Amino acid sequence: MVVQRSSNIFISCDLGSNSFRVLIYDFTKDEAIGDFETTVGTADGLKQTGNISTEALNRIVKAINQSIEKLQYNPKDAIAVTTSAMRQAKNSSYILQQIQKETGISFTIISGDEEARLTLLGLQYSLKKETFNSENIILVDIGGGSTEIVFVKDNIPIYQSFEVGIVTLTQSLNKKDILTQFAKDIQNHINSLSFDIDSLQLIATAGTPTTIAALKHNLNYKTYDKTIINGTKVYVKDLDYYKNYLQSISLDEAEILTGTNRLQYIGSGIDIFKLIYTVLKKEFSIVFDEGLREGIVVDKFLSLQR
Repeated sequence: MVVQRSSNIFISCDLGSNSFRVLIYDFTKDEAIGDFETTVGTADGLKQTGNISTEALNRIVKAINQSIEKLQYNPKDAIAVTTSAMRQAKNSSYILQQIQKETGISFTIISGDEEARLTLLGLQYSLKKETFNSENIILVDIGGGSTEIVFVKDNIPIYQSFEVGIVTLTQSLNKKDILTQFAKDIQNHINSLSFDIDSLQLIATAGTPTTIAALKHNLNYKTYDKTIINGTKVYVKDLDYYKNYLQSISLDEAEILTGTNRLQYIGSGIDIFKLIYTVLKKEFSIVFDEGLREGIVVDKFLSLQR
């Protein structure tokens, strides 16, 4: 049976710089009725060539078609967005044309601010269901090609996207210089704010934070359960511990924990995450799995209610 988009059922596709994710959400039941996620490495080699590679295109097309087969949705019904890698790539128009030709899905490239807005919307929708205060937070979303940080004070958000992500950092030759400049850019942004951030709770989403949270619960890639990791506190000391731990075990053991082709980026993700703790002067964050793909469906649902 093919899932059809309706007034209460929405299908979102999020093609990131490292992952491809699909969500089917039923607002009548107020729950997800289908999801799919896999690593596609969209930004692999982007730093060196400025283009999305043919290999990455093939991985993306394969992943999309697998998701359609698994979840039985009509690709023309999907609300599909793509982010940092496509924003940066010189050949993004060609790549997206090929994806539409081979899968039937038409992707829209969204800005960093729009990515942050939708991620915050998806997170806040989930936080409100759990009666968690989302009106005074700092949301951090560490992606493959960019990192979005949203400062929310008295429910008023200020969005900022930084072009530093786990894939692009991993494949950079001047990693130390990039992180040093990243820290300066975050601090300059903080200095421009008209309010104090000390009282704001740090909330983290995306692959690196959720992986660390899962490891704290003794979950691996196959046993991952976001209902267990949601609300997990991750401390700075956890980052050091699990980075060292993953480096101390075999590649096969580590990939059971983190997933195939993801381990190489976890170290860079932890470096970014730790830097953010340091600059923001926070000892811990609270991790949630909700983000962009949830925000896409919530945004569409709310727009139809107006």
